[in-house]
Amino acid sequence: MTLTYETVDVFTETPFGGNPLAVVFGGEALSAERMQAIAVEFGYSETTFVLPPQDPANTARVRIFTPTREVPFAGHPNVGTATVVAWRGSLFGRPVGEAVRFEEGAGLVPIAILSEGGKPVGAQLTTPQLFRRGAPVPVADIAACLGLEATAIRTDRHPPVGGTVGLEFILVELADRAALEAARPIRAEFESRLAHLPVYDIHCYVRTGGDDVDVRARMFAPLDNIDEDPATGSANGALLGLLAELDGPAEGTMALRIAQGVEMGRPSLLLGEVDRAGGATTAIRVGGRCVAMMRGELVMP
Repeated sequence: MTLTYETVDVFTETPFGGNPLAVVFGGEALSAERMQAIAVEFGYSETTFVLPPQDPANTARVRIFTPTREVPFAGHPNVGTATVVAWRGSLFGRPVGEAVRFEEGAGLVPIAILSEGGKPVGAQLTTPQLFRRGAPVPVADIAACLGLEATAIRTDRHPPVGGTVGLEFILVELADRAALEAARPIRAEFESRLAHLPVYDIHCYVRTGGDDVDVRARMFAPLDNIDEDPATGSANGALLGLLAELDGPAEGTMALRIAQGVEMGRPSLLLGEVDRAGGATTAIRVGGRCVAMMRGELVMP
């Protein structure tokens, strides 16, 4: 069996920036176990497998694997996969237009293709679910996991809390950029304090107030064998939902520029939008640009 693949750097317009992604085609006969093994072989935070849709009205069924598990939804895999599909121009015998629809575990993900001069340059997804808050997590546990003092964790606007738009994260506001830069994942603390919880990946952030971006963020997932992720669309989608609840307009669209990956040398820029009506969120979108990196074949026995 020979599979084709393409790799792409997502949420950047500079090679070797953003979050790398492998997109695999031709894997219809693969078992979940073999897909997981391929994801481990690539070693990226996620690898996607593009399969024929179950409903022909949709573009594809997309399965997403981290190095340790399959996940029902993730942001940078959707943005990257949609961009790669748009670059190919057709999929499963049908042309790819200005939008695609991916079937995933969390639901149907609609994605608009971003173009310049008639050429695709990236994509913008609409999250498959609206934001939902999860349970709060003790400050002491978060501080220990991040190697910080408890005073580095802000709680005046919200405690460390679970949040999801299809994949759940612990959302944590830090006191300042110095705390964000000092944070580091302490795996032993993650294992002892968070591994028993349904959510154990930490997305921490600071609001910049006058920077060239609105939010700076870092995401740590050592229990998924991802010490730090350069750009996490699903986590930032949840963060957008939370910030819209806290700061968003009653009517209209809140737009935020989110920087991630800076501290690990893979700067990323995520463009977020939240639609609001009647004081409630009606849609959350996350988008960005992509850079093509590699193409090749996987020769499978």
